[in-house]
Order: sequence, then C-alpha cells, then structure tokens
Amino acid sequence: MADPESRRARRRRRSRRHNPDGSMTLIEHIYEFRRRLGWALLAMVAGGILGFIWFGTRVGPIESLGEIVKAPYCGIPADRRFPSDGTCRLLQTVPFEAFMTQLTVGLAAGAVLTSPFWLYQIWAFIAPGLYSKERKYAMTFVGFASVLFAIGALLAYWLLPHALQLLMSFGSDIFVTGLTADKYISFVLSLLVIFGASFELPLLVVMLNFVGVLKYEKLKRWRRGIIFLLFVFAAFVTPGQDPFSMVGLAGALTLLFELAIQIARIHDRRKERERTAEGWDKLADNEAAPFQYEPSTAEDETPTSPAKASTDDIT
Repeated sequence: MADPESRRARRRRRSRRHNPDGSMTLIEHIYEFRRRLGWALLAMVAGGILGFIWFGTRVGPIESLGEIVKAPYCGIPADRRFPSDGTCRLLQTVPFEAFMTQLTVGLAAGAVLTSPFWLYQIWAFIAPGLYSKERKYAMTFVGFASVLFAIGALLAYWLLPHALQLLMSFGSDIFVTGLTADKYISFVLSLLVIFGASFELPLLVVMLNFVGVLKYEKLKRWRRGIIFLLFVFAAFVTPGQDPFSMVGLAGALTLLFELAIQIARIHDRRKERERTAEGWDKLADNEAAPFQYEPSTAEDETPTSPAKASTDDIT
C-alpha cells in the first residue's frame, strides 16, 4: 500500500501551483483536466440544487423561478387558457412530469448562476498554454460573449408573451389552450438558448476581422446578402415560427452585424495607418524589408533560471 506522504508528493508534483514554469506531462494534463472538470460539475450540481429550491420559493423581492418562467404564459388572456377560471397553471399529463420540469429548470438556472465559477475552471485549464496577448484577447471576447448571450436571452423573454398571444390567437373560437409543462418549458428554454447563441454571430465577425480573415471591404460588399441571410436564419431557428420572434431576432442581429462592420472599418483603418507610417506599402517586390536590429553576442545574454521562466515561453 502506498504511503500517504508519497501520494501527496505525487499530487503536488502534478499541480501547476508547484510547477512555476507551467510545464506538465501528458498524464499531468489529464489529471489537471479531471480536477478542473470535477470542480465545474460540482458547481453545476450545487447550482442545480439551488435552482430546484428556488423554483417554488420566493427570495425576498425576487419572484420564484416557477413564477418567472410561467409569467409569459400567464400574460395570455384568461379566456384563451385552460382552465378559464382566472387561475394560471400548467398541465401535468403524466406522473412525475412536474418534478422533472422543476429539475430541468433548476439545472438550467443553476448552470447560469454558477457560470462564473465553472467558466473560471475552464479558463484556468487553458490559460497557461496561451501567450499573454492571447490571454488578453480571450478574456475580452469571453466577456463580450457572456454579455451578448444575456442580452439575447432577455430579448427572447421579452418577446415571448407577444409570440404566445399571436400563436394562440388563431382558432380562438374553436380551441382553448392548455399547455403541458414539458412542452412549454422546452419551448421557452429553446427560445432563450437560440436567441443567446445567435447573438454571438456578430462577435464572430469581429474576431475574424481582428485576425485578418475578413476585411471591411468584403463585409461592405457582402452587407446586403448577409442581412438577407440573417432574416432567413431567424426564420428557420425560431421554434415558434411567429413573426414577432423572427423579426425581433433578425432585427437585433442586423443591428449587431452593422455594429460589427463599423468596428471592422475602424480596425482596418487603424491598421492601414500603421502600415503607412512604417512604409511597408511603398516597398517594391524586390526590395528588402527595412529591419533595424543589432546582433548580440552570447556574453550579452542574461541567463534565465528555469524556475523563473514565463509561461509565455512554454509551448
């Protein structure tokens, strides 16, 4: 049987905290990934338990999660809901459906509430393999991606009552609406996720422009075609196929895409001014680049100890 001290020593060697240069073997990377994944899953489970409790519990001035999710359905006129006695409740058609619905919504809410913690675990795993400049750009884009996803989900939640009223207005003289819990929750969650993920498309355009794949001139020429494709995309991805959701998503994506084009224009003009100031564009094809450098001798180099090596030098 292995000595506990030797096991602790092995775990200490596997941890990046005890490797100042950040270097790790393949098996150490696997152990590190397992540790980070375990903490992330524990955070999601803890958030799911809190979300499950919050589903039926009011927290101070904040409504219970069940009431928040049910609010768009309750916005439908009472004479179009079942039962039409003024109460607002979702239908449970099979045993255990209410519990599974509460569990699903609780897990989704818990994942959102604990997202800073489990996103940090993912970041802590990949960050040591990035250069400092790459880490700066990654943090910036991750921050904007989180904000855009939240804005998209909030827009979907705001449009949801209007979409439900329109969808349920057809055949109101013949039909009465009695939504089951699982169908309604699936519709709401899918709409929130689709809107949130769709709002990442303009950010992708900006990222491609910053790395030099998409230039402003191309985006300017493709503007009309891309806007048309955005409307087609919105028509296909919205689960309800109602005009409120489609026009709302397409209009928001068009505005964000136009903002991305303007960011690309400013970025490309700044790069062009830098190239002009450096004189690169005036060089002939057979002319050498004007590099200015002085070679150094071995005696001029200052040795760096492995313990103080930056993680930027580790590949």
